[in-house]
Amino acid sequence: MIEFLERLQATPVGMAVGETWFPFIESLHVIAMAIVTGTIFIVDTRLLGFTSTKLPFTYVSDRLLPWTWGAFVCAVITGTLMFVGNPVSYYNNFPFRVKLVLLVLAGLNMLFFQLVTFRSVATWDSIRPPPAARLAGVISIALWCSVIGFGRWIGFKLG
Repeated sequence: MIEFLERLQATPVGMAVGETWFPFIESLHVIAMAIVTGTIFIVDTRLLGFTSTKLPFTYVSDRLLPWTWGAFVCAVITGTLMFVGNPVSYYNNFPFRVKLVLLVLAGLNMLFFQLVTFRSVATWDSIRPPPAARLAGVISIALWCSVIGFGRWIGFKLG
């Protein structure tokens, strides 16, 4: 695996990112993640009944989730580019591995919410969401805060 990662880093893209473009790409990644988590937090706090309680849940989510997905795509692209710039160090980086696991768990939480809890949204769209929806919001906030924390930790453990 290390040989593959070393070859990946030696590609023109890997070298350009590692030698020149990393600060710019990292800045875009941070901005994209701020949009992702900010929009998710607004939706989650609506689920919890802290914000936008006079608006139907679908109104809030329908307007914010396109921004979330667009920023998420940008974050995936910039995150992948940062990885390509120094893949051996990332591969051996514990916080990086934890962040990836947390991203998968956040995705599974969202998938469960969409496939199970959201199916009954018509019955709770304009009132307080049911416990399962509120739990999904709490789990989402905890996971995304952890993603941010481990993402920040990555840079301190790169070697």
